[in-house]
Amino acid sequence: MSGLDGLFSPRGVAVIGASRNPAKLGAVMARSLSTYDGPLALVNSRDSQLHGSVAEAVDVLGAPIDLAVVCVPAPASADAVAEAAKAGASAALVCAGGFAEAGHPEYQDALAEVVDRYGIRLLGPNTSGFLVPSRKLTASFVPSAAMVPSGGVGVVAASGGVNHALSFLLAEAGYGVSVAVGLGNAVDVDMVDVLEYLLDDPATTAVALHIESVAHGSRLANAVARLSAVKPVVALVVGRNDVGEFAQSHTGALATSWCTTRGVLRQAGAVLVDDERQLVDAVGALSLTRLAPAADPGVGIVTAQAGPGLLLLDGLRESGIQVPVLSGAVRARLSELLPPMTYQANPVDTGRPAPGFGEIVSVVSDDPAVELVAVYALSEPDSLDLVCELSQSRPSAPTVVGVGGSTADVSAVRSGLSSRGYPAATSPTALTHAIRALVEDARLAHRRCVPEPVGRVAVPPGLLDEHQAKSVLDTLGIRTPARVACDSADDAYAALDRLGGPVAVKILDATVLHKTEVGGVHLGIRSHADLADALDKLGDRRLLVEAMAPAGVDLIVGARRDPVFGPVVLVGLGGTTAEALADVAVRVAPLSVAEASAMPDELLGRALVDGWRGGPVLDRLELARVVRALGAVLLAAPEVDEIEINPLRLTRDGLVALDAVIMSKEQ
Repeated sequence: MSGLDGLFSPRGVAVIGASRNPAKLGAVMARSLSTYDGPLALVNSRDSQLHGSVAEAVDVLGAPIDLAVVCVPAPASADAVAEAAKAGASAALVCAGGFAEAGHPEYQDALAEVVDRYGIRLLGPNTSGFLVPSRKLTASFVPSAAMVPSGGVGVVAASGGVNHALSFLLAEAGYGVSVAVGLGNAVDVDMVDVLEYLLDDPATTAVALHIESVAHGSRLANAVARLSAVKPVVALVVGRNDVGEFAQSHTGALATSWCTTRGVLRQAGAVLVDDERQLVDAVGALSLTRLAPAADPGVGIVTAQAGPGLLLLDGLRESGIQVPVLSGAVRARLSELLPPMTYQANPVDTGRPAPGFGEIVSVVSDDPAVELVAVYALSEPDSLDLVCELSQSRPSAPTVVGVGGSTADVSAVRSGLSSRGYPAATSPTALTHAIRALVEDARLAHRRCVPEPVGRVAVPPGLLDEHQAKSVLDTLGIRTPARVACDSADDAYAALDRLGGPVAVKILDATVLHKTEVGGVHLGIRSHADLADALDKLGDRRLLVEAMAPAGVDLIVGARRDPVFGPVVLVGLGGTTAEALADVAVRVAPLSVAEASAMPDELLGRALVDGWRGGPVLDRLELARVVRALGAVLLAAPEVDEIEINPLRLTRDGLVALDAVIMSKEQ
């Protein structure tokens, strides 16, 4: 249990530091809380017309005070919270700034000490507060937040400002909120605590997350997984351009905090978005409807205007969403309802909204390949009552509606649709965001399962060179080229004779991670003369002579210990392309076969592994075996810090590891 009832459902509220000066925080907060229908105490020991303490307020009101809203400066905040706790308060909101974020960790430490001593739950400091519209509880220094309607979306934001921005955007889009929380410095109550509260909150049907940083990765991932199993979760992660400090390996450079956080949240079942508008479109739709788990849900499109329908179709196909051709039986029924010149295969273009529009939507929803219907129409009240049409026809599949027109017309239609359970968007793009979120949520739910066990792996101690690292891959069942480790020039010539040309000749040194950068790799060696030239340039050192692999597409697969999430695995475009494009998918280990198989689908360059221009086609299950095996190395060998295959070449005969690095923690 998160123990947050005192925060979000208090029997009484006290504002500590209340003021009659309208410009002060205590006065603003008192105005915001004036709509609260429970006991409200205004406390200020320096104002004789207000309560002198929380204890005094409890005696005068004859009612318990569960929540203390603290509006005093940072140096005085800990004492104010302690006073409230002694008077029976079980929760506190500290709004003031000036704590660790401003170079004063001692004030924040004092708050933490009060929390530990009294067991009071504390939200903040450095936050603009929270709101629970259904209880008329607006604990915010933005009084207009009281205008946000009650609804099914729970908002949990790292920033109080973003919390309010999202709440206002949700209200503007016709959705309401159940609870909206800005965490601030999160000295006590953090994102996981609020997620656990929302898990059991019957008013919350979907959750919007805004994440700036993560302190306890596994705890957050587990909380999101528990919540997403019963309620949709949509996440906006900040920090796309924070690439951080480059690690020694490509995997470390690519698995930035932003990439890793997004990958782990997706693995936990959260739908990811790129900005606040997408977040509102996605979570709003998911708060009203949710698809059954499905590997690849089909979408039927019904549009009263061809242009917006094409925008929607283009957006869905770009996202890899199936828009199947409708069955012959469905098209036969549509031909009876529509003029012959209209397009009826999917999308279905009705020409203009007219009576019978709802029946057309219903017919499309009956197609066995359609699990979700997207509808777009301009609001034309004189021609069509869209709300009435859909209400009477009741499509058999979940339906999301995009409505264009004047603000007044659209607001009325959207309100009517939402009250009947239809998510409503105001543009083709917003409709695309909503459909994409519903489909992604269904896909994530479909592959949710407990990771299958992977056998234990033995890794030799100490520094490992490429030959030794590839020997570990051999034991994992990962294919590597035929090779010979050579201690002398004579060994190298014998290896060439044995393997036949062409071969690659590389320096064999565990301390050199990027051999090409020091001229340590020579390719296409076919003869003794070629080898002699290479040996002359490489000098007197140990070498690896290895058979050349056929042409193909280079990938990178790696595993490393993330400081926040623990062992993570990565898949991306390989070779020198890896760091240039940072086109990667990241997951936490262990992961299921289904989860690992889906990782390439997130890559912008995924077409390259799906037979681009007659090239090789990736076997997703083969890749999954490689990914899971590398993750298993980190889980089984605590002394290993990273393991990487770059490149892992996709050939017509499957995957082959052309280079491998295993780094110990000492390295």
